[in-house]
Amino acid sequence: MNIIAVVGARPNFIKIAPLIEAFKNYPEIKTTLIHTGQHYDYRMSTLFFQELEIPEPDIYLGVGAGTHGEQTAKIMLNLEPILIEKKPDLLIVVGDVNSTLAASLTAAKLNIEIAHIEAGLRSFDRTMPEEINRILTDHLSTLLFTTCEEANENLRHEGIEEEKIHFVGNVMIDTLIKYKDKIAFEETVKRIGFPSLLNQGEVKSYALLTLHRPKNVDRREALTAILEALAEIATEIPILFPAHPRTLERIKEFQLNHLLVEGEGVENGVILLPPLGYLDFVNLMKRASFVLTDSGGIQEETTFLNIPCLTLRENTERRITINLGTNTLVGQDKEKIIAEAERILKEGGKGGEVPPLWDGKASLRIAKIIAEKHRN
Repeated sequence: MNIIAVVGARPNFIKIAPLIEAFKNYPEIKTTLIHTGQHYDYRMSTLFFQELEIPEPDIYLGVGAGTHGEQTAKIMLNLEPILIEKKPDLLIVVGDVNSTLAASLTAAKLNIEIAHIEAGLRSFDRTMPEEINRILTDHLSTLLFTTCEEANENLRHEGIEEEKIHFVGNVMIDTLIKYKDKIAFEETVKRIGFPSLLNQGEVKSYALLTLHRPKNVDRREALTAILEALAEIATEIPILFPAHPRTLERIKEFQLNHLLVEGEGVENGVILLPPLGYLDFVNLMKRASFVLTDSGGIQEETTFLNIPCLTLRENTERRITINLGTNTLVGQDKEKIIAEAERILKEGGKGGEVPPLWDGKASLRIAKIIAEKHRN
């Protein structure tokens, strides 16, 4: 069976790694890995491949930055001749980035079957590019692998045939379980240049922040409100902020640098760090008092790790992290962000439970279903 798997951004790498490993149990499956180059920064691409032990991509498209339309078009133009030449039996895509939709559209036009991993998630906010990517990819796919029952219901509601839907669990959690204890916390502390995090073996209390979505960082008003809230929270607990390069550009453009601190020996405030690899980030996340984020995957990872999470969005496609997990939506409301953070500091934060089938075996289930489908 000839399979092509397409990835393009950090969340894709984390999700595809355990599946490539699972396919090794099936010698009849040959997998070609294509990296579109949607994320082209070293720490967001090459380092993740090394840490997650993913083989070097067989093909690198190198599309780089651009608008949503530009990226999607470039990927389609570069990918089409490869699919025509290789004639895969199945194209695998993961998540909801532009690479996911572009690859799916290209394959569908060539009558190539598509498997979508992490299907059925919905924020019901079509102003989000990722929501458009999710919906279109699901309706082009013939195999839809879901992380939760809510995703199954979303697909049924949209008229997706039951036989296409497979509830398998969460591949991102497969990777988290495998690597969460891979390196010592001391290694991470040394790499990020923040030795005061460890004092005679005790870990200092801190919060962890990620921030990258256009609704949060491309609008001066939203970014100002968020950073002002964080600066106030950081008078009580330091907030570690491994910043996305694009977010840093906006902070400088809007002249908000005064709300951040950086440099050797800094111990308090919103502390700027360089982008981190997967292993260092997980190390920081699992020991944080709480996490603030606008990322989808981090909502899931914090739920699994039982770390309180404040999501800087008005909605989420991962409702299970709210209904069962540790996640709370706070949006861009300065007062709400501060109030929820203070509640965590005083009361310990929201607890939760691990959703069904988030057990580290989702990729094994996916590989088995794909192999059995090919044999039949």
